[in-house]
Amino acid sequence: MTKERTPERTAKLERVLQLRQKDLTLVMANVHDPHNVSAILRSCDAFGVPKVHLYYTDTPFPKLGNKSSASARKWVDTERHDNTDDLMKSLRAKGMKVLATSCSPSAKPLRDYDLSEPVAIIMGNEHRGTDPELVEVADGEVYIPMFGMIQSFNVSVAAAVILSEASRQRQIAGKYDQPTYTDEEYKEVLEDWLER
Repeated sequence: MTKERTPERTAKLERVLQLRQKDLTLVMANVHDPHNVSAILRSCDAFGVPKVHLYYTDTPFPKLGNKSSASARKWVDTERHDNTDDLMKSLRAKGMKVLATSCSPSAKPLRDYDLSEPVAIIMGNEHRGTDPELVEVADGEVYIPMFGMIQSFNVSVAAAVILSEASRQRQIAGKYDQPTYTDEEYKEVLEDWLER
């Protein structure tokens, strides 16, 4: 069914699309809990991330509930990968620096990285973190500094914190002031959104 193209709806879609950051993405790497996946998608929409990469090699992609995730799934595209080479090829083709979330001694604090540049952040599995094969090919490892007894966030909370910092840096850099899409890409995505 074709959506009604009212001036108000079109204006809202145009406004949101102009703020999308096509050079900012997350990779969900074998994240298995459907509530976490849904929450990550909502955070991506909220901070202007147009596409998420789904890296699933040994964990099935969870079945998402319609109510909790339908709105975010509608506006955040996904790209599936079942091996490291395909994932990295896709990210490198877009000029992305790739950071893996990690608690290893070589990981650096979140704010040490320039997240206003093209960047993909890998969010690891809830129990084991980011798989070693992804850490090995990443350009760096990142962690969120914490000051309590517990030294890890839920993966969906970590994603929101990371995207919030990326958004802060990008606002300072003026990245939300200019569309990241070319005119042709913008028209193509807008037409697609008008049909959703």
